[in-house]
Amino acid sequence: MQQQKCETCGNEYAHAFQVIMEGTEHTFDSFECAIRKLAPKCTHCGTQVIGHGVEENDLIFCCAHCANATSSHKIRDLID
Repeated sequence: MQQQKCETCGNEYAHAFQVIMEGTEHTFDSFECAIRKLAPKCTHCGTQVIGHGVEENDLIFCCAHCANATSSHKIRDLID
């Protein structure tokens, strides 16, 4: 099996995988590296959003709390 280089950490790994995002192919050796490279960051606190998150006016937030800290609209997390 041919080794491929992770674009985040540079590790060469035989079990690397590819992710296609917005038409661009990326190669990673772990989900951690993929998240670090591709996950959006919360506009308010800067944490990487790996769940559904909350979007408002093209801004991405990790949760309703962060969205409400930045927005004038009342935003709620989905419970169900």
